[in-house]
Amino acid sequence: MNLHIITTGGTIDKIYFDAKSDYQVGEPVIGELLDSMGVHFPYTVESALRKDSLDLDDADRSHIRQCVERCRENQVLITHGTDGMVTTGQALRDIPDKTIVLTGALQPAAFTGSDAIFNIGCAIGALQAAAPGVYIAMNGELFDVDNVRKNLELNRFQALR
Repeated sequence: MNLHIITTGGTIDKIYFDAKSDYQVGEPVIGELLDSMGVHFPYTVESALRKDSLDLDDADRSHIRQCVERCRENQVLITHGTDGMVTTGQALRDIPDKTIVLTGALQPAAFTGSDAIFNIGCAIGALQAAAPGVYIAMNGELFDVDNVRKNLELNRFQALR
């Protein structure tokens, strides 16, 4: 596998500064996480954005799409905020010959007990097994981008049907 990773910000990269939950999106953490897990496949990391997904607009999604289209790799992992993940995934769905998996975290990677490493691991496994298309890997499941939503009450992703 030769993986290209595009980071866009979101909770996975958030850094909190005080008890009032003041934060900013920090440097991408995925390279450090992969290195600490001892991965042995080649990968590149491109920081496309550093935004909370609630702040993404169509221009940002267009920029993410351009990043995916111009990369040489056929397997693309996108770290993304969970609130806008489905919308961004749907903006990428007709890119041919690429397997694209979006993932993120419900808690920052810097927090003990974060789901970041688990979600990234699931996404990497999916990239090696799934057919070309666009998917979301969250909560231990792989979802087709057109059959998923974030359930805000349960704070998890689930299939629509």
